[in-house]
Amino acid sequence: MNIQITADSTCDLGESVEKRGIALMPLMVILGGQTYHDGVDITPADIFSYVDKTGQLPKTAAPSIGEYEDFFRTFTEQGKTVIHFSISAKASSACSYAQQAAKNVGNVYVVDSKGLSTGQGLVVMKACDLRDGGSSAEEIVRACSAVCGKVNTSFVPDRLDYLFKGGRCSRLSMYGANILKIHPLIEMDDGQLLSKKKYRGNMVKCIQSYISDLKAQYPAYDKTRCFVTHSCADPELVAAAHKAVAENFIFDEVLETVAGSVITGHCGRNTLGVLFIAE
Repeated sequence: MNIQITADSTCDLGESVEKRGIALMPLMVILGGQTYHDGVDITPADIFSYVDKTGQLPKTAAPSIGEYEDFFRTFTEQGKTVIHFSISAKASSACSYAQQAAKNVGNVYVVDSKGLSTGQGLVVMKACDLRDGGSSAEEIVRACSAVCGKVNTSFVPDRLDYLFKGGRCSRLSMYGANILKIHPLIEMDDGQLLSKKKYRGNMVKCIQSYISDLKAQYPAYDKTRCFVTHSCADPELVAAAHKAVAENFIFDEVLETVAGSVITGHCGRNTLGVLFIAE
């Protein structure tokens, strides 16, 4: 069967998109009334510059049902079956729009990844593995749907400025965290991001503790791959994360990606996460 794997641009898969033949549907980023397309005509650097100049976060928007229909038809008109992986339905209306478009177009499956960034991307990559192994569309959808709730999607932000601007923490919490060097663990739980444990100290120390905690929390995990995903983090922080992953886990491959504009716009610079599928 001729299968096309597609995903919302929020999967943050970097070079793997082209290598694995994945097609992306860009979500929109709105800066000062101007609309841009994630991964097409805007970069994280543009986000940082805009926030620094205006003190305001960008807005994000999902593609319309009609835009999803056009996107899917690009492949179905070639005789392909489309399997689309959306950002969590609890994080964006993109999933419901894609689902409606799939009904209108036909021969399209939409899977709610219940994740975002490479938490979403891990499910996309599993679909590619299954496709390349000869699985049918139905088998891929069934297997990936079962995995969605098992993905560790978590991040540790450096500062809370972006979370404050986005209404996700109070001004007092932001100032206190910045002064005391407190860095919260942000974790995806049943399709939505929640603040869990708090780390204290410099970011390298916090990331080391975070990865050690992941080892304790997930003693059994899929060893196929892991993502170290960050929002233009400092090189020494990224290096420390890779070293800690190597010391605490055994993966066939550890892939590093930089978060796209949609994800960056909500977490800010120097945020870092280690993401993988648990068993």
